[in-house]
Formats: sequence, structure tokens, C-alpha cells
Amino acid sequence: MKRRQVLTLACAFSACSLALAQSYPSKVIKLQVPFAPGGTTDVVARIIADPLGKVLGQSVIVENKAGGGGSIGAAETARAAPDGYNLGVATVSSMAANPAINPKLPYHPVNDFTPIINIAATPNVLAVHPSFPAKNYKEFIAAVRKAPGKYSHASSGTGTILHLQMELFKDQTQTFITHIPYRGSGPALNDAVAGQVEMIFDNLPSALPFIQAGKLVPIAVAAPKRLEQLPNVTTFKEVGLEPVNRMAFFGIIGPKGLPKEVVDKVNAGVRKSLEDPAVRKRIEGTGSLIVANTPEQFAEQIKAEFEIYKQLVNSRKLKLD
Repeated sequence: MKRRQVLTLACAFSACSLALAQSYPSKVIKLQVPFAPGGTTDVVARIIADPLGKVLGQSVIVENKAGGGGSIGAAETARAAPDGYNLGVATVSSMAANPAINPKLPYHPVNDFTPIINIAATPNVLAVHPSFPAKNYKEFIAAVRKAPGKYSHASSGTGTILHLQMELFKDQTQTFITHIPYRGSGPALNDAVAGQVEMIFDNLPSALPFIQAGKLVPIAVAAPKRLEQLPNVTTFKEVGLEPVNRMAFFGIIGPKGLPKEVVDKVNAGVRKSLEDPAVRKRIEGTGSLIVANTPEQFAEQIKAEFEIYKQLVNSRKLKLD
């Protein structure tokens, strides 16, 4: 191809991208949640969707596509046209933990998406049913060490962060607790609250209402410091388990090749939405911390978490069930 043709095509592409950014959005935007309704991913997505739609001037509709530990919904986002109308919610499960344990996924978390913004960082909590013979971390670790294999823990699915973070806990404490995977945090929580499974490692926003209602007992939290909502609950760092003391992230991504102008517009729209005290209060009320970083910073977070869980999977020799 001649140099003049190349330059013409480049200019045409640039003009097309600029036109897209100027007119974007001109129709409804789909924000895909890769988990079932009721979990924290769904909660955060629905809090941000309405104000973001108002800022952008078009409705943002949340759709749930559960299964595969978040991979089914993430794969659909990866396959979508890079026009900004099919975005997805990125979690540590779908972008780090699951790809780390399942190299056959139809997407690569670093290479096949366009990171846009990390909305919030969310503490995770290890909680037990009230019938469990422990009400604090000291009693809990004594109970599980006394009876290896007797107890089970629910997760939002094999390969999710809630599965692998518990594997990290078991690795650090040398304990044996049976894993019971579900199709999302919502169904896992339901069985933990019902006492069908003795414990759950869950995101705080979805577990907190049950804790406050006395239907779950918090044992320890993964957070930088003790939480205002649970001031008497120790962090994993306090009990010597700093590697387990990792928070989850909930961000927005698009397919690979999303124009920078669209990325910047969505990023700015989320930031503007988070300036509303009512929106911030709803997110922070779940125990989450507002992040609202740049696309480049979010890309680095995704890459770092993916590498950490790849190392865990290799050291524990973890495989899909």
C-alpha cells in the first residue's frame, strides 16, 4: 500500500473516531454484569448505572449474564463491537482469578479488553452461619483446625475471587475446608444464610445486610483497617495473614479497541456521577471505597491481580472442578 493511501486511511479512521466520540452516545448503553442479581457486582453496577446515564444523556441498562465464575459475561463483552454500547463490569473474579485458573477461557484479561475506570474497591469478609461454633477469628481457626474437611465454604463460582481468596486463606493457614461453588454471590449467600453451607467468603456489600440482621457472623475482613460498619471485627492483616488482606475491585471495561474518545467520555461520566454525594453515600454505605482512577491505572491493577492469582494457582496446583 502506498504511503499516501496509508495516510488517507489513517486520517479517515481518526475522523471516524472523532465523529463517534462527538455523537456518542446516541442510543441505550448496555452494562453487562457477569454474575447473578443480588451480589456486590450487581449492587455497584445498579448504583452507578442511572446517574451515569443521566450524565451521558442516554440510559445505561444493567443486564446480568451469570455463569462460569464471571467468564460467560466477560467473554460476551470481549466479543462485542468496540463502539461503546456494550460495556461490562470488571471484577477480580472475571479479570484475574478466573483467567488464572482457566487458561482455556475465550479471552485474555490483559489483551482483550479496554479498561475504562475502577469505580470502587470493596472489602471482602469471611462470615459463618450463627450455628457455627465460633464467633471470632481465634475460635474460628481453632474449630477448622480441629476438624479438617468437616466444614464447607460457599463461593460465587469456581475460579472467582471469593473462591481463590479462600484458597489463599487455606494456603496461609494450612487448613482444609471444602469448596462449594455457586452461580454467583447471591445464590451462595442464600445457602450460607440458610445454614446449608457453614461459611462464605463474600464481598462486604452483599453480605453486610445479613451480618447486620444477625443472620451471618463476621470472622475477619480483608481491608486496610477495621471498618466503621464492623469495628469489632479484625482484619486479616491483624491476625498475620496480610497476603489474604486483598480488596475486590468493581470497574467498567469495554472490548479491545474501544476509541480513546469514548473511553475518556465514559471515564469522565463515572467521575461526574461520583461527585453526587447521594451516589457516593450509597456506594460507601456498603463498605466500599471510591477509587475513580484513570484507564491506565485500572489497566495496571488488572495486570497485577492477574499475576498474583496465577502464582497462587500454580503453587496450589488448582484446577477447575
